[in-house]
Amino acid sequence: MSDLPRKAVTRTAKLAALPLGIAGRATWGFGKRIVGESAELVGRELQQRTAEQLFKVLGELKGGAMKFGQALSVFESALPEEVAGPYRAALTKLQEAAPPMPTRTVHAVLEERLGAGWQELFLEFEDKPAAAASIGQVHRAVWHDGREVAVKVQYPGAGEALLSDLNQLSRFSRLLGPLIPGMDIKPLIAELKDRVSEELDYDLEAQAQQAHAEEFTDDPDVVVPQVVHQSDQVLVTEWIDGVPLSEIISDGTQEQRDRAGQLLARFLFSGPARTGLLHADPHPGNFRLLPGGPEGEDDWRLGVLDFGTVDRLPGGLPATIGESLRMTLDGEAEAVYELLCAEGFVKETIELDPEAVLDYLLPIIEPAQVEEFTFTRGWMRSQAARVADPRSPAYQLGKQLNLPPAYLLIHRVTLSTIGVLCQLGAAVRLREELEEWLPGFVPEDPADGDESAAEA
Repeated sequence: MSDLPRKAVTRTAKLAALPLGIAGRATWGFGKRIVGESAELVGRELQQRTAEQLFKVLGELKGGAMKFGQALSVFESALPEEVAGPYRAALTKLQEAAPPMPTRTVHAVLEERLGAGWQELFLEFEDKPAAAASIGQVHRAVWHDGREVAVKVQYPGAGEALLSDLNQLSRFSRLLGPLIPGMDIKPLIAELKDRVSEELDYDLEAQAQQAHAEEFTDDPDVVVPQVVHQSDQVLVTEWIDGVPLSEIISDGTQEQRDRAGQLLARFLFSGPARTGLLHADPHPGNFRLLPGGPEGEDDWRLGVLDFGTVDRLPGGLPATIGESLRMTLDGEAEAVYELLCAEGFVKETIELDPEAVLDYLLPIIEPAQVEEFTFTRGWMRSQAARVADPRSPAYQLGKQLNLPPAYLLIHRVTLSTIGVLCQLGAAVRLREELEEWLPGFVPEDPADGDESAAEA
């Protein structure tokens, strides 16, 4: 039995009602324009009402619906400020909370997966969930050895619900497109579907989390909870306290915002280099700020949660990314173009002007051009507007570029992280992190090559 609200037919009906609601509001907006109201004002009101209904439904359903909502949530900063308010309120709720699974269902899953005497594994177990996610919810408990732990329990029927929701959302993705300017919704949904089986597999999640926990043990900046116990549909990890990043976004000090932003960028680029894995679900609900950084209790560390979605990159991030970024910063239009063609970003049937490609890329990589860059919603909106306006040369060129499958998840994670940095309004020394962690960004010293050859 599934407690992911309730039967498949009910979920499908709720999702199917979304495009009808969008169409109905469009008709309402047309009527208001006929009686003389400003098209711009009507459009904003229409967008607000659509956003409120969309995220209300996505949050209630959990499953793939909530997963999709969380993926969209990090792009809120691309919206016009006057429209973003209702989005922000709905998305913050979506990131941190959802209707809980009944206690009897939680106990049934624990008994099935941990055994009839599952209570003996815990000194304490809180039936009220501490947090809810797209395919499971988290309960706070005390393990039998006295450690405080987080017990992640997967919703029964989560896999079916996840795929069903994403299939349904895919059918009317075109209607959802205008909600986030400059973003193609359909590939996002397709990519989420590709990750379903991995996310449902708590064994894979435990392996990815433990790899990070071991690598970041005693790290002054990043905290990853150790895995305590894992079985099918149940994952027990150490509990970490901290301030959710969504609270820093809404109420944090500038010092907290800047520190969180710097550590988020550091984790994005250092994680693959150190573990061969890319944490691929960077929405604010998966991060905490914890006291006790390198400067003492008044400093902050970044707590990282939920390793259900990762990209496996044994050699770290592809050196092509660092090389093309460095050459773009150096204005090497021809070299950048050749590299993009070789990697499949430009299809063989298309010919583009290398200088035009450089002009397209430079504004996007502005944060890497300076020693410190302040990410803002205004900057994010300007970038979204530039690539989403059909009259813009950037829009015309962007339509001709291709994103190879190997780079799809990396691209989404990078964009999502930038979205969170803009929500934070953080001043970040991004170039410092690129120089430290991104392969190919710093050109190899010929002397290093000579030394390596001599050693060989």
